Amino acid sequence: MSTAKRFQDKVVVVTGAAGAGIGQAAARAFAREGAKVALSDIAAKRVARISDDIKSSGTETLGLECNVSKHEQVEAMVKRTLEQWGRIDILVNNAANMTLCEVVNMTDELWNQAIDVCLKGTFYCSRAVLPTMISRKYGRIINFSSGAALQGIERHAHYAAAKAGIIGLTRSLAAEVGKYNITVNCICPIVIWNNSIGKMDYPPGYFDRI
Repeated sequence: MSTAKRFQDKVVVVTGAAGAGIGQAAARAFAREGAKVALSDIAAKRVARISDDIKSSGTETLGLECNVSKHEQVEAMVKRTLEQWGRIDILVNNAANMTLCEVVNMTDELWNQAIDVCLKGTFYCSRAVLPTMISRKYGRIINFSSGAALQGIERHAHYAAAKAGIIGLTRSLAAEVGKYNITVNCICPIVIWNNSIGKMDYPPGYFDRI
């Protein structure tokens, strides 16, 4: 039986990796399969702690503070990863911002936060890693959208709009970079329970309707 790990020595960047949900789980899963993982998150202390915890199992990791809505920080995060390992093979665009608000009460700030983190962040990170992927004729970009983008959910209009944009971005980018042996795919989960979700004020019966 082969003991080879599926992502042995691949270099993976995971955004939004300091939370208790998809990002951290993805980072840990890639590490178990032999990847070198750069964990990126706006929460600097938490992402450093998680990175160190994963590293203690013998995996190479970086814990990098990055607000994906700021292109300068994204470019610095990618530069640091390239300095460490010389390439990026896989990008997981997981970072997101979600609040609950009806459109009639929604401020410009809430709307812009969702667009900036979810949609702009996915764009900025993808744009930043593409030069190294194109030069090596290899890359994998995995974008996280949401079931909210497909069916619409009350009090999620800003989040759903941003996540729907990710679907369009994914399709268009895949058409552009396929010729370089770069694939771009999108995952649309519904609800992944974590501490942040648990603290939100969802109405009774909400999860029965999605």
